[in-house]
Amino acid sequence: MALKQAKVITVTSVKGGTGKSTITLSLAGILSNKKIKTIIVDMDLHSGAIAASLNLNAKKDMYTLVNDYMNHSLKDFDDYITQYNEYIDVLPAPKDPRSVGKISSYYIDSILKKLKYKYDVILIDTNHIIDDINLITFDNSDSLIYVITSDLMDLKNMKTMLAIYKDMNLKNYYLLLNDALSKDHFDLYTINSFLGKNVDYILPSNSYVKNMQKLIMDGKIITLEKQYQKDKRTLVLTEMLDKILK
Repeated sequence: MALKQAKVITVTSVKGGTGKSTITLSLAGILSNKKIKTIIVDMDLHSGAIAASLNLNAKKDMYTLVNDYMNHSLKDFDDYITQYNEYIDVLPAPKDPRSVGKISSYYIDSILKKLKYKYDVILIDTNHIIDDINLITFDNSDSLIYVITSDLMDLKNMKTMLAIYKDMNLKNYYLLLNDALSKDHFDLYTINSFLGKNVDYILPSNSYVKNMQKLIMDGKIITLEKQYQKDKRTLVLTEMLDKILK
């Protein structure tokens, strides 16, 4: 058990299709290589991909945890967590999306606070919808990573979000440009000028993993595979993690 509260890192976006779930898994792999005890909490409640990507046969998930919490039948948090390897655990999103409406943000807050004393890092994967559950998640986060592409609608949505953060005087976020999934390859100067803020980190267009589908089919994490541990993608994500965890 960690002796101090975990660092909470939330990976999010302002639209779907940015590759945030794959990036969340890649970050978990890097932390595992560093022997840092990590839990991935899948807060993309309607369409969580973490457990499926890792081929985990999770018997319990976020819904069963919240439901038992509400009904005072919660005994041990470990019963709701599925282990991937020695350093990576997973709290999956609900298997049945119809259960999502029954999950109260109050219990999400309590769950995250309890997990902070069990791990070194909590990695949270979210959807791009700003609702009460995501707001609670953001409030519990030490750092937010916004995964964006150079898609024009993505940039417009991100510009709006940046304006909100400026009004609230919040600065605990990073912009990660996933250029490997960008359709409109605007140059960095154009992107920075449009956003009014510099992108913090870039996954270059040539960092696309050709056999990604095979890795997902096999339930593997890219950054745990030896051939990818020193590629550009992994080096960029490692640099970002090192700064966040400093």
